[in-house]
Amino acid sequence: MKEISTQFPELELLIDEGWITDVLYELKSGKEATAYCCSGGPTSGLDLVAAKLYRPLESRGFRNDNVYQAGRTDGWDRRARVAFESKSRVGLQMRFSSWVEHEYRTLALAHEAGTRVPRPITKTTDVILMEYLGDADGPAPPLHSVRLDPADARMHFERLLADVATWLRHDRVHGDLSAYNILYWNDELVTIDFPQAVDPTSNPNAFELLERDLANVCKHFQRYGIHANPSRIAENLWTRYRFGEWR
Repeated sequence: MKEISTQFPELELLIDEGWITDVLYELKSGKEATAYCCSGGPTSGLDLVAAKLYRPLESRGFRNDNVYQAGRTDGWDRRARVAFESKSRVGLQMRFSSWVEHEYRTLALAHEAGTRVPRPITKTTDVILMEYLGDADGPAPPLHSVRLDPADARMHFERLLADVATWLRHDRVHGDLSAYNILYWNDELVTIDFPQAVDPTSNPNAFELLERDLANVCKHFQRYGIHANPSRIAENLWTRYRFGEWR
């Protein structure tokens, strides 16, 4: 245990509280974090869990941070907003914490809404512990590396669009959706990586991000002979959302 907590100090609290017992292997390394497959502990009651360790903000890869952060401080008092937007140590720490908290809350919201995302389990200031997708032989593959049964491709496409619509109905746009952060497991598509998800009630970039998400999805499914217009789909969803058809 000591060796694990020395190599991964971010996991020490989760180990001490019995959520995990060991780090088995790396799952994915991205712009903002690295995910690992871990052995579950008695507190989690699971054999395997996934731990997403966020990098320190200064080591993160988001170049257009403000595109995603816009609107996140709505409702904060002036002092907190000024600190958040500053380059000070306190401001950077507030920005760092906001990504972890935001992704965890978004995962919880999306899971409770019945969409296909990993179930969040718990979090610390810089780690999110969530459902592991895969088995003892390895993790679920990303969609870009999978060849779907052509007879089922449209079903998967429509279910994914339904998830996008449900997220929007619950005031979320993924913001970075592509075949690289959709996993294929048990004949379902499961979307991961929500730190950059935006709230369309406060973020002015939400529609453009929604349209980009849909363009990535539609482009991928063209290989199965599915030709859809992402701009038209985005406009239809946006109109229904803005005019309160789902309220």
